[in-house]
Amino acid sequence: MSQNTSTAVMQRRIEAHDSLDDFPTQPWATRALIKHVIMPNLGFNPPEILRGCSVWEPACNRGHMAKPLKEFFGRVHASDIRDYGFESGDWCQDRVVDFLFPGSESPAIAARGVDWIITNPPFRLAEQFIARAWQIRGVEGVAMIVRTSFLEGVGRYQNLFKVSPPTVVAQFTERVPMVKGRLTATGSTATSYCWLVWMMGEEGTRLVWIPPCRKQLEREGDYQ
Repeated sequence: MSQNTSTAVMQRRIEAHDSLDDFPTQPWATRALIKHVIMPNLGFNPPEILRGCSVWEPACNRGHMAKPLKEFFGRVHASDIRDYGFESGDWCQDRVVDFLFPGSESPAIAARGVDWIITNPPFRLAEQFIARAWQIRGVEGVAMIVRTSFLEGVGRYQNLFKVSPPTVVAQFTERVPMVKGRLTATGSTATSYCWLVWMMGEEGTRLVWIPPCRKQLEREGDYQ
């Protein structure tokens, strides 16, 4: 019998309850968040504005999102519940800590706060990650990359979107291949992704599309 590869079937990614949900984000997708969502839609243009901001990536995995964030933000904090041991130049994963645990902030964040929380959260914990992000001192913006199907669900609507609607829903027009356990330049996926962004003080929800940009935003060395 041939495999059923319909989108409805292939989008069902089921992980064990104790899974680390290890699906690294392609770096170009993070650059797309900055260049096609945050900068043109939320008043962070010219780029120097973000250089004065700090960001915490609390599910940093092997650093595939934290590294491109360093291209735009003045300070990048990176942590994860597991020690992936990534290093990039003179900085690396800051801490091994459960972001959802109270007091998980680093001493620097506890003292000075942080401007942004940006991450690819474990799918089953995404709502908790969003709620926890707003408990961190100084946070003005929160951005989460999620499956587009995350927008569905009566319970999620009642508990999250009705109470705290995102400022921007940014839908990828290209697919963002996320492969379990590794970053790949050649993988494919039937799963659709979008960025959800919340900005303090903004009201209403805007739907925007992230234009085809993978070829423009990939960099040499991204997949090493």
